[in-house]
Amino acid sequence: TPVQIKEFGSVNKIDFSPVPPYNYAVTASSRIHIYGRYSQEPVKTFSRFKDAAYCATYRDDGNLLVAGSEEGSIRLFDISGKAPLRQFDGHTKAVHVVGFLSDKYRIFSGGDDYSSNLWDIPSATEIVSYSEHTDYVRCGCASKVNADVFITGSYDHTVKLFDARTKSSVMTIEHGQPVESVLLFPSGGLLVSAGGRYVKVWDVLKGGQLLVSLKNHHKTVTCLCLNSSGQRLLSGSLDRHVKIYSTTSYKVVHSFNYATSILSLALSPEDETIVVGMTNGVLSVKHRKLEERKETSQKRRQPAYRTHVKGRTYVPKQEDFCVSKPVKSVLRKYDKLLKSFQSSKALDAVLEPPIRLYTPEVTVAVMQELHRRGTLRSALAGRDEKQINLLLTFVARRVIEPRFTPVLVTVADMITDIYQPVVGQSAIVDRQFLKLQEAIGKEIDYQEELLEVLGMMDTLFATFTKKKATGLEENKSNGLTETIETS
Repeated sequence: TPVQIKEFGSVNKIDFSPVPPYNYAVTASSRIHIYGRYSQEPVKTFSRFKDAAYCATYRDDGNLLVAGSEEGSIRLFDISGKAPLRQFDGHTKAVHVVGFLSDKYRIFSGGDDYSSNLWDIPSATEIVSYSEHTDYVRCGCASKVNADVFITGSYDHTVKLFDARTKSSVMTIEHGQPVESVLLFPSGGLLVSAGGRYVKVWDVLKGGQLLVSLKNHHKTVTCLCLNSSGQRLLSGSLDRHVKIYSTTSYKVVHSFNYATSILSLALSPEDETIVVGMTNGVLSVKHRKLEERKETSQKRRQPAYRTHVKGRTYVPKQEDFCVSKPVKSVLRKYDKLLKSFQSSKALDAVLEPPIRLYTPEVTVAVMQELHRRGTLRSALAGRDEKQINLLLTFVARRVIEPRFTPVLVTVADMITDIYQPVVGQSAIVDRQFLKLQEAIGKEIDYQEELLEVLGMMDTLFATFTKKKATGLEENKSNGLTETIETS
């Protein structure tokens, strides 16, 4: 089940740290949030941006983070600090793509001013600027094999390969649509570009020859991602789908569906977590289920039969001191489920016949505990006809018992509130609702009669109290004198 985290704006970039504990940086609106693998709150925030931040990317050692911004500057952060270590100014418009070259000392960038620049980290100066694109530069990546090579993709439909040792691009690939994302395989020989509805794979070593063109999405493909082994390629799109391709056959082997259009996508270095950022600012985090490891160890040799029966018949002598073995306390099924916060299953466990019929106080106690935790409504919701029938039967039968009434009235109120829209769709459930109404109606009548009796008794007690105040009183009746002493 995915964990959903709400961000301040649409998520334009997610990047995992390449070193344990594999935290990930999320760029949304004017902030960069760092999340732990399982945290739902940011463990760190970088918010020194006047306007929108873009493309926060980790360095290979996980110590530095670089990000572009709407105002055209590039900021370099130390993960342990808060203020920027360096600021690179040179772009005249928004910088949407930044990243580190594999030598760790240079940064490449691409902006809406159509330029692709290279920067030196120690001196915070511009090394070279390429102005070959004729539209916004919105994506890029660096080669892991060659420290001088980086690639940028632009809305002018081209992908350009730059070498820092030359004054111009060394290769231009025509994608055919505005390029939204580019990706290099770890070997550096294959390049993947995404734009429009197409994902295209190119052979860089053959001068940019097109190997395969994939058209599996219905809307623009916005992001690409590879798994750690390079055997799976992931693509996210505005059609709310993430497609997973095999890189040997380029067939779709799996697909994920999301609530809204996808802008960014990342996979953890161990392929254990997939994080997707959407246009509505929601971050969806899915974790892979841990596979139970089968024990390959040999079966332990059981002790011989004579070991078990040894000493069974021994009778302790008078001077012997017997040591009793401590009894291990075993949790009931519903206690275990409550302990692991499985509210709905815990309620199912206490509605089983042995507990429901013979120890109803346990069923009511679990309902009270769920209400105290605030999860009773979610535990009662989403049930089928049979389960609703069971719940209503129990409530109708036990609601009139004084010890259960306070809790079961709340439960009845919640059930009525949740399942009111489906009344009339099932004759069985409707019959149970009528029984519940009848039981509560009768109880109200009894209570009214009891209140009348209480009123009468209060009047009687009031008259007794007056007599008590007179102390000793003589009462004459039928010529006899009776002395009534009230203590």
